[in-house]
Amino acid sequence: MNRTQRITALAASTLVVGALAAGCGSGSGGSGGDVTLRVNLFGQFGYKAVYQQFEKAHPGVKIVETAEGDLGKYNTKLSQQIAANSGAGDVVAIEEGQTVNFLQSADKFVNLQDHGSNELKANYLPFVSNATTTADGKTTIGLGTDVGGLAMCYRRDLFEKAGLPTDRTEVAKLWPTWDDFIATGEKFQTGIGDKKVHFVDAATNTFNSILMQGGDTTYFDRDNKLIVDSNPAVKGAWDEANKMISAHLTAKLVAFSDEWNAGFKNGSFATVACPAWMTGYIKGQAGDSSKGKWDIATVPGGGGNWGGSWLAVPKSSKHQKESLELIKFLSGKEGQMGAFESEGRLPSLPALYDTPALKEATNPYFNDAPTGQLFVAGAKNLKPVYLGAKNVPVRDAFENVLRSVENGQRSDTEGWSTAVKAAEKAAK
Repeated sequence: MNRTQRITALAASTLVVGALAAGCGSGSGGSGGDVTLRVNLFGQFGYKAVYQQFEKAHPGVKIVETAEGDLGKYNTKLSQQIAANSGAGDVVAIEEGQTVNFLQSADKFVNLQDHGSNELKANYLPFVSNATTTADGKTTIGLGTDVGGLAMCYRRDLFEKAGLPTDRTEVAKLWPTWDDFIATGEKFQTGIGDKKVHFVDAATNTFNSILMQGGDTTYFDRDNKLIVDSNPAVKGAWDEANKMISAHLTAKLVAFSDEWNAGFKNGSFATVACPAWMTGYIKGQAGDSSKGKWDIATVPGGGGNWGGSWLAVPKSSKHQKESLELIKFLSGKEGQMGAFESEGRLPSLPALYDTPALKEATNPYFNDAPTGQLFVAGAKNLKPVYLGAKNVPVRDAFENVLRSVENGQRSDTEGWSTAVKAAEKAAK
């Protein structure tokens, strides 16, 4: 769909969302005067141009976005605001790992089923709609935006220096499995000849990527019972991550830290597990000077998912009518394509997967990598992974212990038993 066609679609969708939102009170300062909608997000969603289109179609509405770079801080603050029923934005983003948590406070959000979400449900990947709907099926708190179909981003220049292939097709052939990935990493470390440059950014990111390929559960089963010591996917991911540590392949960086951010530009690591949204992040951190140095190949193990987002309207919003119209627009075709074009966020609307705009998309920054093909192929086969209400504290506990092994403070064996105990404590 070209730009003119999308603007035409916008006009039609505006009429639809207006009808769906009808009957919802907007509180003080509603449709009778100017309205400022506060949007709270984590990271960059790529909505700048889309906001302008919405504002143009809704005279008197102004959108002000606040984006928190630290996901942990964002989740903590939003949880406090929702609990207090005060302080949250008119529209808030909910991250994949927090859906179960916020469903426990479903009464603090506008029930989207009262405003047409059931009619929209079939438009999304099945697990996207279900993820923000309560177990009894009566309440839906969020509309899906993007999913995190997984690939592997790599530095072409560093691969060339290490004597490895640089063509993305040939690179993908190097690592059909994670053990092959590790073997490739050992060749890289031998060939690069620089102890300050490592094959992967961190053991934790690779651990999480492997874990999300391991089945439909991770730390908790669907009854919210902790299963870290009995789910083979957790131990399997742990063992693979520790093979990388033992082979000295990791740069020992903490994801989203200043050092990790700098590593994208200065070349301190050659590969990073790369969901679709990561492409925009890498470009932002590596800058214009690194254009063409990065490329994208398929991930070992054949796909997977890392991340995904939903938009919700807290009941504390004083502009619910306009906020509902906004989230329906942002989570619709126009909004999702705008986010993909700006930040590489992969849509959760399957109807877009066969459109030329997505199917034939390439990313000039990543050496014209066919991002549409790379990410869409995996997205069609994405399966829901249940994360549990206490997923984030348990994940943090595991990552902290794994990081201590990576830094030489514990052995692999001691680390595993410590991680299990830390997870049990975090899950209480």
